[in-house]
Amino acid sequence: MTAPDPDGLLAEQLLRLTRRVHRIQKRHLERRELGVTPAQSRLLRTLAHYGSPPRMADLAERLEVVPRAVTTLVDGLEASGKVRRVPDPANRRVIRIELTGDGRAALRELRAARRAAAEEILAPLADEQREALGELLNALIDGTAVPRHGDTSV
Repeated sequence: MTAPDPDGLLAEQLLRLTRRVHRIQKRHLERRELGVTPAQSRLLRTLAHYGSPPRMADLAERLEVVPRAVTTLVDGLEASGKVRRVPDPANRRVIRIELTGDGRAALRELRAARRAAAEEILAPLADEQREALGELLNALIDGTAVPRHGDTSV
């Protein structure tokens, strides 16, 4: 009999939590009837981080997908009026993608759905547990060590 692998257990727990987060977010999105798929939602959120409308290639790179996948997502979002293709002012052969007013409204709804999903997921945790979880998640995201209580050497 082999000893349990703590890292393997943590990995499995993280995967299970990720699947739960996606299921709950999807349910909250469906309740709002936005007509936006999770992939389209990700593209809208990505668009919102640009200061000016990006090229399709920029979106593909940022989303880590092939350009054809972005074209399909943009086609659907454009058909629903959430984004529009605009020519690049410096090079008319280049097409850029910008959010419309409907796209910005959809983003607000998406953020509200994500907040509601997060509240549902975090409901079992006390405030101090949420704070500790936030510190741990930041450490994992940033790749930095978390100081232990009373330890100032880290």
